[in-house]
Amino acid sequence: MVKSSGSKSPRSRNKARVLSSRVVYRGPAFWVSFDQVLEPSGVRARRDIVHHTGSVVILAVEESAREPRILLEHQYRHAAQAYMWELPAGRIDAGERELAAAKRELREETGYAAARWRRILRFYASPGFVAETMSIFLATGLRPGTAQPEADEVIEIHFVPLREAVRMVMEGRIEDAKTISGVLWLAQQSKARKPHG
Repeated sequence: MVKSSGSKSPRSRNKARVLSSRVVYRGPAFWVSFDQVLEPSGVRARRDIVHHTGSVVILAVEESAREPRILLEHQYRHAAQAYMWELPAGRIDAGERELAAAKRELREETGYAAARWRRILRFYASPGFVAETMSIFLATGLRPGTAQPEADEVIEIHFVPLREAVRMVMEGRIEDAKTISGVLWLAQQSKARKPHG
């Protein structure tokens, strides 16, 4: 049964009390803990949590044409068993600041650098069991350079007009959540800036 939250904001409520926590897996990109918690509702539950240092996503936009063009990557993703269209993105290294990570990832994966940066969104991709946060940075004033991908990264890069990127989202050709978020954010911003006739 779903209970009404009443007038209390979810942020004003207590957090769960962790009764015990044990790391059951530790890998190079993330670690998994088995937690026994007492939730704010009074329910005692087991929670398996995927922990991560957080990720940055880069909405790199080329603005010199009549219509903004978005820098998209096309690469194979084993977990999805498919080639995916995505915005450049990557993990924040331990001790690294978000903006520094965003600049590094854009340079490594695409070779591009940007003159202007602004964080536009921050979200959890799957908060039911993944503790990873994602921050999307808008990057403009792009300058090309030489990409430095990791050994296992085979990435094609394409500049896609905004209208085509939105079409790709709506037709299900872009299936990556962070990319959908960035594309639709830019489309909304572009729509809001247009003069009303």
